[in-house]
Amino acid sequence: MNNPKTVPGLSDKDRARQSAGAPAAPFGRSGESATSTKARESWHVLGIMSEFVEAAERLGDVRPAVSIFGSARLSPTTSEYALTERCARLLSDAGFAVISGGGPGLMEAANKGAFEGKSPSVGLNIDLPHEQFANSYQNISLRFRHFFSRKVALVKYAAAFIFMPGGFGTLDELAEALTLIQTGKTRRMPIILVDSSFWSGLLEWMRSDLLSRRLIGADDLNLMSVCDTPDEVLETIFAFYAHRGFAPTPSEREQLLYL
Repeated sequence: MNNPKTVPGLSDKDRARQSAGAPAAPFGRSGESATSTKARESWHVLGIMSEFVEAAERLGDVRPAVSIFGSARLSPTTSEYALTERCARLLSDAGFAVISGGGPGLMEAANKGAFEGKSPSVGLNIDLPHEQFANSYQNISLRFRHFFSRKVALVKYAAAFIFMPGGFGTLDELAEALTLIQTGKTRRMPIILVDSSFWSGLLEWMRSDLLSRRLIGADDLNLMSVCDTPDEVLETIFAFYAHRGFAPTPSEREQLLYL
């Protein structure tokens, strides 16, 4: 049997309890430290709740809106930045609030285009060790500490998703949007991939590998549209909603409660 003094992770109080024949606290934690951890985790949960509450209060009436995703690494001198800015400006002038991740790169381009247009520019900023800082083109600015609450806000308050070229973060958001719609966890809405030359390789892989192996269905590929110009983006959104309003139906609102 191990000597209590040699067991790693035990507090002095636990060693004293073992020497007296009493069992140590689970996982080597004293009662005080376990209680402290539980209290900290409880406060953490309240912090998460506050992010959802603030998003609901500040974004609930910002509709119709579109969420634009794209790389944080592309500078204002790139063609992708200019294309994103033009898309956002056209959408804003057409009456759509524009929601982005609030950071630099194509997120900044989206906010800038909307900021100079007629409808609100919304930035959902997040604290990251690098790459992320709030751009200065936001009429409404929220700050998140947690990716998942930010993701919910990007999905819940949008009537369309627009994906510009991007890296892992953009691909993550694309997969999330596809999965939520495919599984019926959110309402059907346009998923628009902008810049066919960038997205063609991914779409071909989906057809040649995912579809051919029956890992997805043929209808799943129809969840996405590909556009190359801002006018095509706007036309795709209007065509989708031609026979219904932009506002969620009562059943769709119920869906959105369980994102």
